[in-house]
Amino acid sequence: MSDRVSDPRRNIPRTDTLLARPALMAAADRLGADAVRTAVRAAQAEAREGRIPPAEVGAYAESLVAGPPPLRPVLNATGIVVHTNLGRAPLAPEAVAAMTAAAGYVDVELDLADGKRAKRGAATLAALRTACPPATDALVVNNGAAALVLATTTLAAGREVIVSRGELVEIGDGFRLPDLIASTGARLREVGTTNRTHLADYAEAIGPQTGCILKVHPSNFWVSGFTSAVPLEQLAELGPPVIADIGSGLLAHDPALPDEPDAASALTAGAHLVTASGDKLLGGPQAGIILGDSDLVQRLRRHPLARALRVDKLTLAALHATLTGSVPPVTAYRHVEPDELRLRCEQLAAALVEHLDEVTIVEHTGHVGGGGAPGVPLPGWALALPESFATRLRLGDPAVLARTDRGRCLVDPRCVPVDRDADLVRAILSAATGPA
Repeated sequence: MSDRVSDPRRNIPRTDTLLARPALMAAADRLGADAVRTAVRAAQAEAREGRIPPAEVGAYAESLVAGPPPLRPVLNATGIVVHTNLGRAPLAPEAVAAMTAAAGYVDVELDLADGKRAKRGAATLAALRTACPPATDALVVNNGAAALVLATTTLAAGREVIVSRGELVEIGDGFRLPDLIASTGARLREVGTTNRTHLADYAEAIGPQTGCILKVHPSNFWVSGFTSAVPLEQLAELGPPVIADIGSGLLAHDPALPDEPDAASALTAGAHLVTASGDKLLGGPQAGIILGDSDLVQRLRRHPLARALRVDKLTLAALHATLTGSVPPVTAYRHVEPDELRLRCEQLAAALVEHLDEVTIVEHTGHVGGGGAPGVPLPGWALALPESFATRLRLGDPAVLARTDRGRCLVDPRCVPVDRDADLVRAILSAATGPA
């Protein structure tokens, strides 16, 4: 009898007692009651097996439901607007709200007027056509590469895609255009040379096996000097459908980026289809955007691959809000005036100077990023701190990503929301006292 009384397992808290702990009640609101109850039972099992003391069951259960977030928010202090490693474009508040609202049941494929099935994401597609009037139809898939895959598969599977050698690009993470096209079952017909391609090169390559002509914007590099390329206006006169992959996702011309192609101009120039990304200069969620001739877009929409590449309701909601809401952050960030950035740096420095000896304000050039407008500088200003701050800022709370250059840690406020400046100051002060 005494052994039973002294058995420590008898001290394991009851399930209802554990579920009443404030931290676990809060977790139930966030994760659901079933998830928390499962964690409680797992903690009780650990105690029964003697792996943790009964007194620690509650804390252990809390640790199971309070793990670190799968993706940590980061303040982007690099001056790079479309930062691929930070998820490219940050969404506008309207887009975030739209995704939250769409998380439940929504009329994504339902006509509420008659109760029948409707075209998926019709409002988002209409918003795309409004934002790019030369397009008579639109389609959204899950990323820019998917848009190009669907277009070339539909038009040229088992046939040839004519493309200039100077446009066979490789982008981030070893992603190569020739490999992508080959995966569609199409054959590449390369024309011209790395630096010069002429209209006659395309014309001589066209034959019975031609599925389409592809023109790719080499978004993350530029070639200067003895070069030539064929404009879309001339390619459109050759006969086969012309796909223009513009990459960065501008729907209309931006005078601040004079050499960056946009969808409206490409379609007006004669492109039959334009493919682009939604999460770069457009400033929306990850998506592949296809704009152009209605007959061709319908062919793409009916292809079996379109089902595998379609986007979910959250993406449709965020993209619609991006197209119809206020100016997206990426647009605001790339157009911010240098004087405004200098003033913010002065204010940040004033808040730091009493606590830090080594803080100065220096000129700093930002960049569009994401493979967009590689030759366009974005003049601005940054705080210069000792280089050792960079690691401490990355590992702090909030995490701050800055640039390192010539022994300095450069904190550029261009892509930091103004209302987060106080958080930025706290992060820098914390880094000043943190471990090396």
